[in-house]
Amino acid sequence: MKHEYVASYKSQLFDNNNVISLLSMDQPAVKVFHYKDKEQSSNLLLQLNRLRQDGILTDVSLCSDNTEIACHRNVLVSSSPYFRAMFCNNFLERQQTKINLKGITSAILSSIIDYVYTELISISMESVLSLMQAASMLQYGRLFEACSSFLQEQLSPDNCLSMIRLSEIMNCNSLRDKAKEMAMKSFSDVSASEDLCELSLPELMGYLEDDSLCAEEEQVFETLVAWIHHDPLSRRGAISDLFKKVRLRHIHPTYLFQFIANDPLIQSSTLCTELIESVRRLMFSVSSKCIGDTAVDFKPLWVAPRRYSCHDMLVVIGGRKNNEQTSREALVFDEESEKWQWLAKLPIRLYKASHVALHSVLYVLGGLTTNTKHSQVSTTVYTLSLKTNQWWTAEPMLEPRFAHQSVSYLHFIFVLGGLGADRRLTGSVERYNSMFNQWESMAPMPEAVLHPAVAAANQRIYVFGGEDAMQNPVRLIQVYHIARNMWSKMENRTVKNVSAPAAIMDDKIFIIGGYTRRMIAYDTKANRFIKCANLKERRMHHSATVLNGKLFVTGGRYINGHDVIHDSDNFECYDPKTDTWTSKGTLPYKLFDHGSLTLTHVSQTWAKS
Repeated sequence: MKHEYVASYKSQLFDNNNVISLLSMDQPAVKVFHYKDKEQSSNLLLQLNRLRQDGILTDVSLCSDNTEIACHRNVLVSSSPYFRAMFCNNFLERQQTKINLKGITSAILSSIIDYVYTELISISMESVLSLMQAASMLQYGRLFEACSSFLQEQLSPDNCLSMIRLSEIMNCNSLRDKAKEMAMKSFSDVSASEDLCELSLPELMGYLEDDSLCAEEEQVFETLVAWIHHDPLSRRGAISDLFKKVRLRHIHPTYLFQFIANDPLIQSSTLCTELIESVRRLMFSVSSKCIGDTAVDFKPLWVAPRRYSCHDMLVVIGGRKNNEQTSREALVFDEESEKWQWLAKLPIRLYKASHVALHSVLYVLGGLTTNTKHSQVSTTVYTLSLKTNQWWTAEPMLEPRFAHQSVSYLHFIFVLGGLGADRRLTGSVERYNSMFNQWESMAPMPEAVLHPAVAAANQRIYVFGGEDAMQNPVRLIQVYHIARNMWSKMENRTVKNVSAPAAIMDDKIFIIGGYTRRMIAYDTKANRFIKCANLKERRMHHSATVLNGKLFVTGGRYINGHDVIHDSDNFECYDPKTDTWTSKGTLPYKLFDHGSLTLTHVSQTWAKS
């Protein structure tokens, strides 16, 4: 029988070889096929779990709370460095068949063993902390991070500070980073929580000095005051160190001098009062020379930049829309999406009002009312902040005017010229002091001009060109010395702009177009003009502002090659580093005689309508 079996096997093998030989005849060489069974590992784990449940081949029991869970050593060793060290080294447990695990409840241990054999586990608020502790102890890293991910999903401004504490106890970096990020982004809500008052001084200092903190400086001050009042006896001494973290340059002067300066905590600190007095002298003198005239090292505090969470946004307001009527629209440009969004509408239509930004607030000053039966020249001042997206009225101007110019410097707004109530050209100048909410008359311009380019730099206001009452271009630069309240003027043949905006970048005043394609930059330090790349068309009645180191020009009117005037919806950008123009798309509609300016807002705070 044995010989017959062998003969049969050889015959079958011969036949198989013949088949292989036949398949390979006259056929090209075939690559080796690498087969991977995707279900093998899951099936293997499933079979191992069934063996465990049936008690087959188990060789160790994990014990907790008088409960024994039978397992396979090789599975435990393969799943965790903790068990690999326990069973593969010369520890006592290597010889034991029962291992008592202290500090882990039987329910948690059972869940983890099920996870090892099935890859599945349920995490809830009731079990997550115990699971996290056990996963850390037993060195199940992915389970530990799964618990962290679960806690991250539960994060809110109310509990993020507590989560940071927990992450430090658990030594969980991923949870700590996520909770810290929420605390920074939602500081407005976090600062009102009881948990913030429980922070230590170094922890609070860490938040307040962080550039990425999403908070206005007024709120930074209110937070440190609330923290001190929580335990005044032990914390009052920290006021000066904390107050240095407040970036005074970016606080509204009214709030600084009427509220902060009169706070009892601030008044109790010599250093704090010296800092405020330094700011007061700086603003009143309209000069930067007094920065060093103080006992404290004030300069680093004064030049501290805005926090990274403060973003500049381009806002377009008013103007003639589609050459039909004066617009009440206000638009803001979202750089991330490169789309325009609508803000709250102006309360009334104002023809040729002026527009300026001061302390992250948009001011619309004067103008000719066009939505009444008889148009009137206005003294009204409207204000808007991105935080509230609501219009308010401020202290009105001393004189009604429209087609005038406005410019801000430090805590002042200067309003120059325009057409008065009698529709005649005026050279009068008035100044708004935001610290005292007051207007006052200043020295008038030497020559009244309409539609000049105006900019403020180095304690001076520069007025370039424009036209006189007979609509003749004026080739003149008029300079107002802010501290001395005096004007000077000089003729300059380079100046020939009318209805052109001006903008400042790097100590240079850029004058963009004005019935011409030309753009020139006036170097205020060298007292000379520099020629820049030309515009594509002859532009006028447009507007310009600086955003993130580039010059943005919006709308206006242009003259084509056939000397025909067209309204424009152009949105262009000039890069001074490359001296080039780039199209940024278009405005939502054609627009001219409008305002274009830059407003600062804090992340998470600006109200979209």
